[in-house]
Amino acid sequence: MLELFKIGFINVTLIDLIDFVLLFALFYWLYKLLKDTVAVQILFVLVLLILMTFVSELINLRSIGWLLKAVMSVWLLAFIILFQPELRRVLLRLSNLPILRFFLRTNLTQTIDEVISAVKEMSENHIGALIVFVRSQNLEMNIDTGVPIGANVSRELILSIFNPKSPLHDGAILIDESTILYAKCILPLSTVTKLDGRLLGTRHRAALGLAEQTDALVLIVSEETGGISIAEAGRLEFNIPKNKIEHLLKEKLS
Repeated sequence: MLELFKIGFINVTLIDLIDFVLLFALFYWLYKLLKDTVAVQILFVLVLLILMTFVSELINLRSIGWLLKAVMSVWLLAFIILFQPELRRVLLRLSNLPILRFFLRTNLTQTIDEVISAVKEMSENHIGALIVFVRSQNLEMNIDTGVPIGANVSRELILSIFNPKSPLHDGAILIDESTILYAKCILPLSTVTKLDGRLLGTRHRAALGLAEQTDALVLIVSEETGGISIAEAGRLEFNIPKNKIEHLLKEKLS
């Protein structure tokens, strides 16, 4: 194998360099995903244990190497158990990579057109709404499914459901492809109460709560401001301009 250079008694080959770059990229990506959570501290300890294990094997410290591997196994198990929400968020981000979405593409153009038409009208009239788009996960374990609807998505039906005088207007509607499955759904509230310097209302916390736990995409219309927001993969995107929401939604769901 082609030797590039030496560090002391260690011969570094091209394969070693590629291996290091890929490992560094993986840990950097994980750090970026987890940097605002407590889990990042555990990630740093894992990286340190891996480096110490690598060094102990290089200088043939067998007992220390064995001990470090045992500690690393326990630490990794503790990381998985203690930080399931953060790991779920990582997996959700993975599922939304363009290369994976390409193989899961579904034609939702008509559904999105109907939804966007209703959302723009509700935004103009300051009518609050929560619209959940089902993806690959079954959401019935995460939400109170409310009242069964089982009807095709239409602008008129959405406006009727979220009309403040309607008994169904509280809660969210659940859309799977071209069908409104349920209305008046209760979503799990996020523990986050403030984001980017703003206090989150119940609708935004509910949308974020579901987005933290599942791969669903949630569209929010604020009753107070008329602003349109999207919750996805544990994140909230606030006040999306009306002229961009259609393109953004089609990009994320198609």
